[in-house]
Amino acid sequence: MTTTHEIAVEIETFSKNAAAGRASGPTALDPGNRIPFHWPPHPVSYEFHLHPSAWTETATLEAYGETFDVEVARTPYGVFGRVESLWHEDRGDTYEEMMVNLRGSAEPLFRRQLAIHETLGRPGRFNGHLRDLPLNDLIKLLYCADRDVAHEAKLEIEAKARHPQVFPALLAILRDRHHPYRRVAQWCVLDMFEALPTFVPSEADLKRAAEAIRTLMWDAEDDHARTMYKAGVVLGGHLAHHHGGEVLLECLKAPSRYARRSAIHGLYHVAEWRPEHRANIVEALRAHAGRETEPNLAIYARQMADDIEAEEMDHVADVFFADEPTARRR
Repeated sequence: MTTTHEIAVEIETFSKNAAAGRASGPTALDPGNRIPFHWPPHPVSYEFHLHPSAWTETATLEAYGETFDVEVARTPYGVFGRVESLWHEDRGDTYEEMMVNLRGSAEPLFRRQLAIHETLGRPGRFNGHLRDLPLNDLIKLLYCADRDVAHEAKLEIEAKARHPQVFPALLAILRDRHHPYRRVAQWCVLDMFEALPTFVPSEADLKRAAEAIRTLMWDAEDDHARTMYKAGVVLGGHLAHHHGGEVLLECLKAPSRYARRSAIHGLYHVAEWRPEHRANIVEALRAHAGRETEPNLAIYARQMADDIEAEEMDHVADVFFADEPTARRR
């Protein structure tokens, strides 16, 4: 049985290998927004009430080196084709149009299946269920460029694994500086860490988690997938009683403007959960506003301090940088 330490080492090696030979080197790539995947699509034949006896012909469809059996129905409403092995069908006015449509509308499924195997370093397409994969493969899929695959892998990890079982690997992901799609994986880890005190009761491990998030934030060159934003929310909203506030105060001095922005926002939540520290947080934010080199962050820190001091139920709107390529992206 693979140990927790072995999984963490495997993930570290996996990340470094993914970055090797890439022109972008260790630069984090923007994964874009998560697009939820739904399959199978609504069967078009249902709209036309095709009887099972209508499927009288057969054909074949070729895609990505594979051949699929196609059932064909010629009707007054057009020509229908379905591939039962893919749970998919389509139609066209002619046989040729139907085959083109059938191949094209299957592409989202193929792209997803290919992305899974590409992430795992395997040829061809994945043809199975994520729930059947071993834990180390599910952790690797947190790095999938398809954020919906990563999201599904996260759900499977949460369903089948105890947090202590995967905790070292999750820390390794937060510290990752190599994999081009590490922001996807790091966002997923932070999402799991929202419930961390429930699953990792050790105060020493909670401190390790807070320090790993600090490492993630400290010199971040981007906020792809709003990962740094999420980091501040976890520290301030979920680890406020477990070193989160201390880390956020420290991150006000971080070289990364994304880390500083996240820290300003996260401290609002610390003040919500730990009102005994409200005065110290207000003082720290105002002191930070006086030395902040980004003008909009200086204003943001000052306004956040005012909101905390006034015990406002909501805080000033988050700021975005003019040159931020993923502004307002979640």
